[in-house]
Amino acid sequence: MQFTPKLIAMTAAALMATSAFALTAEEHKAEQQRITAEYKAAKAQCTSLTANAKDVCEKEAEGREKVAKAELEHRKDPTEKRRYNVAKTKADTAYAVAKEKCDDLKGNAEDVCEKDAKAQHVKALEAAKVADARADGSKDGNAKAAHVSEVRKDAAQNVREADYKAAMERCDALSGDVKDKCQNDAKRTFGQ
Repeated sequence: MQFTPKLIAMTAAALMATSAFALTAEEHKAEQQRITAEYKAAKAQCTSLTANAKDVCEKEAEGREKVAKAELEHRKDPTEKRRYNVAKTKADTAYAVAKEKCDDLKGNAEDVCEKDAKAQHVKALEAAKVADARADGSKDGNAKAAHVSEVRKDAAQNVREADYKAAMERCDALSGDVKDKCQNDAKRTFGQ
């Protein structure tokens, strides 16, 4: 067969390419040390701040460290599971920072801020799930397409529910007919 030599050549090229990008143990250790040093430096900069600004600064520093570690592990072992872990870590740390920023607010404004942060978190997590389903190599064409479609459908439903909760929280600041109209609009918009 004529494509066998091409297949062998492509496989060899792919193996050489992946091994060229793999981290050695020394490079991995050096990257871990760099990440730790950057985290310590970022956290040290937070000491001059006070109150919630300090808390936000520390959450941001922790988040950057977690994301950098997840990305490092993905570079060390580039699997779909690790890629999903990077996306999830990014979503979780962004959510933690956003929630911490909401602490500066009071009352309904804080509640709305937290619901909006949660909605963004859900969107990011669901996008990661859809990407993970698309990258799943264990299924063939039709089964994979059906699986991706199902994951997209579930993701859309979860995002819609999170957006609905955020919209309803915004309505709580209103009163009377305006509040009723706001709630009805939210129900109609998000299919509730």
